[in-house]
Amino acid sequence: MDRRSLIKHAGIAGVLAAGAAPAVHAQQAVRWRLASSFPKSLDTIYGAAEVFAQKVKALSGGKFDISVHAAGELMPAFGVVDGVQQGSIEAAHTAPYYFFGKDETFAIGGAIPFGLNSRQMSAWTFEGNGLKLMREFYAKYNIINFACGNTGAQMGGWFRKEVKTVKDLKGLKFRVGGFAGKVIERMGGVPQNIPGGDIYPALEKGTIDAAEWIGPYDDQKLGFNKVAPFYYYPGWWEGGLQLDLYINQKAYDALSAENKAIVEAASAFAHVETQAKYDVRNPLALKQLVGAGAKLRPFPADLMTEAFKQSMGLYEELSAKNENWRKVYADYSKFRSDQNLWFRFTEATFDRFMQSQKL
Repeated sequence: MDRRSLIKHAGIAGVLAAGAAPAVHAQQAVRWRLASSFPKSLDTIYGAAEVFAQKVKALSGGKFDISVHAAGELMPAFGVVDGVQQGSIEAAHTAPYYFFGKDETFAIGGAIPFGLNSRQMSAWTFEGNGLKLMREFYAKYNIINFACGNTGAQMGGWFRKEVKTVKDLKGLKFRVGGFAGKVIERMGGVPQNIPGGDIYPALEKGTIDAAEWIGPYDDQKLGFNKVAPFYYYPGWWEGGLQLDLYINQKAYDALSAENKAIVEAASAFAHVETQAKYDVRNPLALKQLVGAGAKLRPFPADLMTEAFKQSMGLYEELSAKNENWRKVYADYSKFRSDQNLWFRFTEATFDRFMQSQKL
């Protein structure tokens, strides 16, 4: 009699008595290390990795444990791609555009000037071709990626002096995240790619003339308003920065199907929660900053126009010389056009009306 028939006819008691109980395979414990590109003081963006790790542990009943390490603990903020690629850590949480120096295509996975907003980026990633295309690209680095947070549209940053025209960017030393520096450079500025924890002293000492990070909640924590009075908007280079969870491909492949599903679910949870936190915390922080004397200013129209022109020119140049960029950006740009047509008649019109009302 085979095992299935034995169980059916004898019942579990009989099976146990016969010593023929089905084998039970306990889920093996998994221990990973995750390196963040952010300091612990920025509880929302750094916290996204902690939210992910906590959810993984809860969903696995404590058997899948991921320790989260702030920038500088295991490796520098901008060293995490090398760490994951080489397998010295299993995972990292970061902003993809930090690594545009390796290949400009990294930036598309995070945010590019005049790109998708946060909702559009999630749509491209999960329902468009975004995840497929970016995973094909990251495979070259032995990495598999998962969306793990979005900041939403960002502010334009803090300036020691007022910006009245695009000409005021000439020679201006501006800490700006990743890929946007290429556009700032084309406009005469001097971009500086500095980790979040090092920005304040550089701005305070005058090593840089201006700096952007994310938005009011984080900027208030970092104290930028104390050393630069002018607060500009919008962050045209980050209509919605998507953060990524990078996992070493070999480490991921070694996971059970159950743990792979847990990683996918936990990263999606952290993805949604991160923007929800920013959307809740930014309004109050902005009121407090303005109340404390921050001078809120829109970027001049000529600066916005020139920035858009230079961005589109840059993308054409990259498409002509970088095959990776051309493949991903072709799909991204078409998706952006369709999304903007739709949002023009719905989201944008509704938002403009609501923002003009006194509520």
